[in-house]
Amino acid sequence: MKKILGVWSFVAFILVLMSPAIISAAPEVKIGVIYPMSGPIAQAGLDNKHAIELALDIINTTKYKNLNLPLAKTEGLPNLGGAKITVTFADHQGKPDLGLSEAERLLTQEKVVALLGCYNSNVTETASMVAERMKMPFFNPESSSPRLTQRGFKWFFRSTPHDETFSEAMFKCLVDLEKKRGNKFRTIAVVYEDTLYGKDSSRIEKELAEKAGYKVVADIPYRRSATSLTSEVQKLKAANPDVLFPTSYASDAILLCKTSKDLDYSPSAIMAQNAGHTDPSFIEAVGKDADGIASRSEFSLDLAVHKPLVKEVNDLFKQRSGRDFSGTCARAFVGFFVLADAINRAGSTKPEAIREALIKTHMPADQLITPWRGVKFDEMGQNILVDAIIIQYQGGKPYTVWPFNLATKDLLFPIPKWSEKR
Repeated sequence: MKKILGVWSFVAFILVLMSPAIISAAPEVKIGVIYPMSGPIAQAGLDNKHAIELALDIINTTKYKNLNLPLAKTEGLPNLGGAKITVTFADHQGKPDLGLSEAERLLTQEKVVALLGCYNSNVTETASMVAERMKMPFFNPESSSPRLTQRGFKWFFRSTPHDETFSEAMFKCLVDLEKKRGNKFRTIAVVYEDTLYGKDSSRIEKELAEKAGYKVVADIPYRRSATSLTSEVQKLKAANPDVLFPTSYASDAILLCKTSKDLDYSPSAIMAQNAGHTDPSFIEAVGKDADGIASRSEFSLDLAVHKPLVKEVNDLFKQRSGRDFSGTCARAFVGFFVLADAINRAGSTKPEAIREALIKTHMPADQLITPWRGVKFDEMGQNILVDAIIIQYQGGKPYTVWPFNLATKDLLFPIPKWSEKR
């Protein structure tokens, strides 16, 4: 009998020694993230990766518990026993077919519980089809093609404004500028890359121009991989619109700016559709040549004047990446928190439970670094509490210039001629 008691005492002793490891071995929750990590727009994907890794650090530890962010005060997901979130990144290189195959791989081989991505609207379109077919949650933080939430999908959720919201803000800005300065815009031109993003953007801009009574004097698409925009800029110069509306990714936004300078093309106003014109690599490449270019956006560092959380989080991001937040990676950061919060509220990794939690999402504005009223989804999976701002480069830096009540700089109009910038 003593021998038996001795054996059991030894077993109990071993279990006590092992218990911390057992307790700490909470299950992991794996999310698949698909972004361009190589190719001409790789910087956007790499910035998003840094943003998501920062979000993971905030969620999985209590190092930043003083931040007013979801899940910052706890370690891991409390409703899943403190489970830590892990991420498997995939590189779609800006290719829709690769985005589709990577989505399939992440869901079938990596066994992720949800997908997040993909920046490029045309890649998000194909990758989300896989999730819809397999009945798995797909979360999109930054793709802006309106049709993504007009497909009747039940598993697709988007936290960002789309191009209809953004474009409406751009035209409202012009109307407000007309009232404030007493000038009148009469003509516009659209120039755009020829993927889903550019085509949808230009279509919406032309529709809004017609409603506003502006004449479209040039409608110019160009190849996504264009290495020269000389012909396009020559056409714009000949058309001489009052306002130019470009829709570009980073490499072509840089090319458009440099070609405009070379050909001495200086429109009075430029209203860009975000993406390339707000990518940090754009301002790094063109510097003060960007001065006067305005763009719709969903984030600006000077919003910290109204929301201190912006600076607190940006400081952490800059320590990690060496760069400031841009609108793209700020949206990725916010979107990841929305998805993580839904998984925690679901208290489960079952797809239907996560989907139901996403449907019930209502995240308040004070927990966001973007200037939105919150996050709440309609029946199509679109966040209905979104707002847009207009930023403008002045002195080589972006500043909020609209809405005027949030502006930290007056909107510069007309844009100085190249001869005046030199």
